[in-house]
This record gives sequence, structure tokens and C-alpha cells, in this order.
Amino acid sequence: MDDVIRDQATPQEPDQKEAEAAEARPAAEPVSGIAFEELPTAEPGAAVIAAAARTLPNAPGVYRMINAQGQVLYVGKARSLKKRVVSYTRLGGQNNRIARMIGATAAMDFVRTRTETEALLLEANLIKRLRPRFNVLLRDDKSFPYILITRDHEAPMILKHRGARKRKGEYFGPFASAGAVGRTINALQKAFLIRSCTDAVYESRTRPCLLYQIKRCAAPCTGEIDLEAYGKLVEEAEAFLSGKSRAVRAELAEEMEKASAGLDFERAALYRDRLAALSHIQAHQGVNPQSVEEADVFAIHQEGGMACVQVFFFRTGQNWGNRAYFPKADKSLEPAAILQAFLAQFYDDKPVPKLVLVSHELEERELLAEALSERAGRRVAVNLPRRGEKRELVEHALTNAREALGRKLAETSSQARLLKALGETFGLERTPERIEVYDNSHIMGANAVGGMIVAGPEGFSKPHYRKFNIRSEELTPGDDFGMMREVLRRRFSRLLKEAGPRPQEGLEGNGDALPAWPDLVLIDGGKGQLSAAKAVLEELGIKGLPLVSIAKGRDRDAGRETFHIHGRQPFMLPRRDPVLYFVERLRDEAHRFAIGSHRARRKKAMAANPLDEIAGIGPTRKRALLRHFGTAKAVSRAGMEDLMEVDGISEQMAEAIYDHFHEQSG
Repeated sequence: MDDVIRDQATPQEPDQKEAEAAEARPAAEPVSGIAFEELPTAEPGAAVIAAAARTLPNAPGVYRMINAQGQVLYVGKARSLKKRVVSYTRLGGQNNRIARMIGATAAMDFVRTRTETEALLLEANLIKRLRPRFNVLLRDDKSFPYILITRDHEAPMILKHRGARKRKGEYFGPFASAGAVGRTINALQKAFLIRSCTDAVYESRTRPCLLYQIKRCAAPCTGEIDLEAYGKLVEEAEAFLSGKSRAVRAELAEEMEKASAGLDFERAALYRDRLAALSHIQAHQGVNPQSVEEADVFAIHQEGGMACVQVFFFRTGQNWGNRAYFPKADKSLEPAAILQAFLAQFYDDKPVPKLVLVSHELEERELLAEALSERAGRRVAVNLPRRGEKRELVEHALTNAREALGRKLAETSSQARLLKALGETFGLERTPERIEVYDNSHIMGANAVGGMIVAGPEGFSKPHYRKFNIRSEELTPGDDFGMMREVLRRRFSRLLKEAGPRPQEGLEGNGDALPAWPDLVLIDGGKGQLSAAKAVLEELGIKGLPLVSIAKGRDRDAGRETFHIHGRQPFMLPRRDPVLYFVERLRDEAHRFAIGSHRARRKKAMAANPLDEIAGIGPTRKRALLRHFGTAKAVSRAGMEDLMEVDGISEQMAEAIYDHFHEQSG
């Protein structure tokens, strides 16, 4: 999208001559820009749109509708910006959703693109980033796990990978869950004996580890297998994951027969076990189609004002799992429209397969296929199968979508009842839509972490979870009150900066599933934690935010919790009260999240290598130092002459290493 033209015009309405001149501009000129209006008409939004439309060309692009507070209401793309925007000025026949959107529009912004395909890609990117309230939103957008076989080491390793693809190697996926990746890696280790240890562990080994003993690694670290033979095992694993599973299995079976014929039964047994491991992978993947090598299957079901999109991933002719999504969309939208918007956003940051199968006919199916092809750099087909095995795959996904939505509707109904009862129990003015729960975790003050979890009408909202590494050096180790003050001060200072003051009446959503401000704050602790939290809110000028602290019962018994609310006597709930169970679930989830974050921080601190802190010491020099001295501690004790004996360590670098450790100890 190098030729995207961005508006830089001033926000004012052009007079008649300027409008005529704008109509006569060539297509290569910038599009007229953000148009703000304060008109005393009954439909100020329509007037703003009409004023902006006067200067638009008949060219493809993306438009944004913005309200008076500067929030983006809607992002859309058009083959002709002028025609699409003008259509919003004709109020007759618009549904309620569009009418509300037009009425709230106070400004418009435009980006012109070279093609409609580029407009579609840019639209998807902006929707994911801006999350406009009137668009279809992909709410659960966690990254998918992949299998990575590294290529930045003489002996490649196999591992689970999630996130940006920065490391050199071959990536295979996506898998629907981390569990599916773990099971597959476990079986691949048995089948191809590829190492899974880190490079640092590899360099420090002097004898084979337990994985070699149980026949899950070939132990290239200690020379039990030469690098050339190990490389062949890696190539076989890559071939299997790339779709050549039948060829790999046939080759292993042939080698097993040869070994057996030569009376080398121990070697034959090894090939037998490897074949069994490969069979285990395919046997635990459910539906494995014969005619589909690489495809993603999407099916949507709509019911009760909600929609569920079920996605199945097929790679190398194998089922690599499925996942259910519940996109946020207006009830008036048809399933096909939701699915089309969903697909454009789904592939914004994911690799695209050769084939995409859908359950409904999409209005712009060919345009979507063209956009995905452009993103993938090769041809991508988007098909609606009518018969055969591919249709059976879509029907299978549709059945799963229907069942997943049924479960979601049941959970949502139950959650709504619990939230209403919770609001009544704690004396809230309205049923809470967003609950924030806070807890701290540490060991004698070390690696202290504060955790915040969020729950709402649809249960736990994990994308909104936050962890806080305790930074204050003035805190006494183990000062829970001080930690809570720091966490809440950082959380609500940032919230004030990003979302503004807390609304005193109804909270208006911003297009996300939850409002920015909580309706209720729960704190794990007693009266002291409640006082600390109240002091922080008063310090920040936040008034009226309900605070409740949950003190554990005698002997820490679940069911005997005491609740503290400012201005009320401490109270307990009956043992079998559903609200008590609900609050316990919230508190336990906060505790789980906080302690998990603490353990991750502690593990990272324990695994930190002092050599990583030295400027100029990269992976190669670090590996050379560890190979020569054995441990980082031995490096710290080495003299200048000893350091200079290591390959790649010059006199200047040896001096830097020596000074780093001796300045620290001095």
C-alpha cells in the first residue's frame, strides 16, 4: 500500500467554488479530509457526511466515522468513496443500527488506496486496531501456537512457539491449542529423536540426559549421533510436518524391513517404535480428510442475538484442531456479513492456507480471495462447497458452531443471574458489567507481582488481565498493603489518563465487550487492604467506586470468608449461597493469575545468565565462553589471560568481561 494517500486538509466546509474545484481534481490528488460540523439541523450527522462527500473522488479507499468525543464509530471500505459516503446521506430505508451511527457522526476521515483489495486489507487492520463500536469485532484474538524447528544452531531443536516469528527456522501450524502442540511435539520426539533442550543446556552437556535414555532424543550434544545423521532426522521431521507423511512412513517401514531381514532386530525395533509414534499423531487428530491437504474451514451459526464462528485447521492432510469464536456484531447483521468481516480480520496477522472453505455464500467472496492472495503472495481460493468431502467438513464445523453457541448462551444466562445477585448482595446501584479483582504474590517480598483479573457478562475476560511487577524500592519486603497501594495507584492513574474521569451514571461502551471503568473492585485481603485501596482512590480523586475486600475464613476455610465494605459492618454469606461460590471463583482466578505471574518472573530471574548483561557478548561468544569454562561462574573467576584464550575473545573484549565481574564484586 505504498501509494495510499492520506488526507491532511483542515477541518472546515468548502464553499461552492472550492467544492467545484475539488470535484475537478485528478484521481492522484489527496482526498479531502476530516470534516467537522456544528449544524443546528435535526440530522447533524447526515449534514456532516454530505459536506464531506462533496470533495471525495470516485476511487477506492477507507472511511472512518467519528463522534464528537473523537472516538471512531465505524470503519468501512468502498470501491468508490464518493458513492458509498453519499449513500449515508439518504436516511430513508436505513436500519436502526445505521441510523444511530449516522446520527452520532461528527467527523469523517478518509484514506484513498490504489485498489479495492488494498482497501479491504486496510479496513481489516484499522478495525482490529481501533475496535469501532458499530463494526463486527473479533473479540478473542489470541495468537495461535506453532511448532518451530530452529535453523540457527548446528543441531536444530524442536519447540512450541507463539508470537512474532523472529527466530530463524521452519514454522508449522497453526494449532488450535497449546495442548495439541505439546502432544504432537511429544510424538515427534519419539519418532524423530529431535532435541528439545535449550542451546545453553546443549552446550553444557557432558553426558546424555534422561531423554536419550528413554529414546526421545538422539543426543547430538555428546556425539551419540553425528551431525550429518542428526540432520537427516530433522529433514524427515520437516517432511512429515510439510505433508509428506506417507513418504516418510513408507521410508521408515522399508528401513525396518531391511533391518529385520539383516537380523538387526534392535535397529528394526527402533524403526517400529518410530512408526508407532507417527501413527499416534494421526490417530489423535479426529477427522483426517483424504481430499484436503491444506485448508481452514469456517462455519457460522447465529441464535439468540449472538453468533459463533467455528474454525477447523487442516495441514498436511491432518486435523490440527479447532477453535470457537464469538464475534461482537449487531443483531441485525446476517450470518454471511458477519463471517465476511470476521475472515478479513482473522487473517490480518496469520498465515493464509491455500484453501478457505466457508458455510455461507459471501457477497464479496472473490474480492476476499484476491485480498488473501495478495497477502499470502500466492493464489488463495475461498470456496463454498456444495457436495462431497469438503461439504462434509463444513457441515461438521457447522454442527460444532451450533453446539458451542448453545453452551455459550447457557453460560451467559447463568452469568447474568449471578451478576445481578452479586450487585444486590453488595448494594450496588446497578448490575455490574465489569468486575476487577486484585491479588499479590511473592516469597518474602522477592519477585513481587500484582495481578488484576477482569470478569463481565460473558465470564472471565482474559485479554483485559494485567500484571504489575512491583517496582518501589522503598517498600519493606512482604508489605502487602504497600504493594496493593502501588498496584492500584498505577492501574487507576493510567485509567484516568486513557479513559478520563469515571462516569457517575450509566457507563457507555466503546465498542468492546466491557466498559473501561469497573463497576466493582474486589481485593483479596481484610480491613487493612480495603483501607489502603480506599486511600489510593481518594488520593486520585476517584469517588463512588464500590470497593469490597475478601478476608479468608478461620483456618483459611473456603466458605467462611468475611466481606468488608466501607460504611458497613463485616458480614459473611451462607455456605451454599451461589454468590459466595461466584466470588470464590473470582478470587481464586485472581490468585491463580498472580501466582502464575510470580512464578514466571522468579523462573526468569533464576535462568538469567550474567553473561547476557555484558555489551558485545552475543550468542556466539557466549557459547564459546561456556564451552571453554563450563559455567558463567567460572567465567567470572577467570583472569585476563584465560579469557583471551577463548576463540573470538579479543584483548579489549576480555578486559570488558573482566571489568564487568570485578566492578560488580567490588
